[in-house]
Amino acid sequence: MTGFMNWAHREVRIGWAFASPGLILLAIVMGFPLLYACLLSVSSYTLLKPAILPIVGTDNFATMMASERFWGATWLTVKYSVVTVACQFVIGLGIALMLNRVVRTKPIYFAILTIPMAMSPVSVALIWRMLLQPNLGIVNHLMETLGLPRLDWLGSASLALWTMAGIDIWQQMSFVVLILAAGLASLPREPYEAAEVDGARGWQQFWFITLPMLRPVAAIAVIIQLINEFRTYDLPYVLTKGGPGTSTEVLSFFAYRQAFLGLSINEGAAAAFVLLVIVLAMTVVFFALLERQSKS
Repeated sequence: MTGFMNWAHREVRIGWAFASPGLILLAIVMGFPLLYACLLSVSSYTLLKPAILPIVGTDNFATMMASERFWGATWLTVKYSVVTVACQFVIGLGIALMLNRVVRTKPIYFAILTIPMAMSPVSVALIWRMLLQPNLGIVNHLMETLGLPRLDWLGSASLALWTMAGIDIWQQMSFVVLILAAGLASLPREPYEAAEVDGARGWQQFWFITLPMLRPVAAIAVIIQLINEFRTYDLPYVLTKGGPGTSTEVLSFFAYRQAFLGLSINEGAAAAFVLLVIVLAMTVVFFALLERQSKS
């Protein structure tokens, strides 16, 4: 028994020895910026007065919470995330169900679907900004050809957010399709065969068999996409710069504006920490779902 314990301790020491370089690098790359941002969020540091001291505690958070723009950005982030993730899931589920019936050319469809997902958000935003340009963009040219009026897709306060959401859905939907398609491929055939014997129709099989069995995979896909959408920064920065006005100012862009355009690094860091808490809460939910799925 003593020999086994010594061997186990030796294995643990060897494991920590191999892991320590990576852990130290991770602590430097991620830990130090995080601690510094935490310090900035409770300091009086601004670009006009670049000094950490005096420490003001939670004053920056109180100032931010009293700002209507902060709550507007938070509500806009929630609305944007819910709409984009809901559309990604519904459209992605429909495409995954269709692909589940394809046999021979399925790899080709999957290869095509991964193209938007493989592109960086900045390049996607630049491409769509050119396509949606009011005077020279191909989208307005096609609409004019069909007898429809030109639209200022990114310059209208009523259209900009939904245009940005549509671009986001176009790019991120592939990820949802791949996860749901993998989930559908792993479902057992026995319940469907029994349902066919009992005379169940296609929509009944989908509602009472497919959806319940697909729920764990669907929940994981939704949580991952919600985390991604709450962190969205690239698209509003490239497409609209948060405008027109504040119509596309999500929480991440609000933190950027406060820090670098409003010259208040401390308030920007406080807003970023609020966003971090929200994302961490979603991450906890994500891992809880994973653990529950592994036990079931």
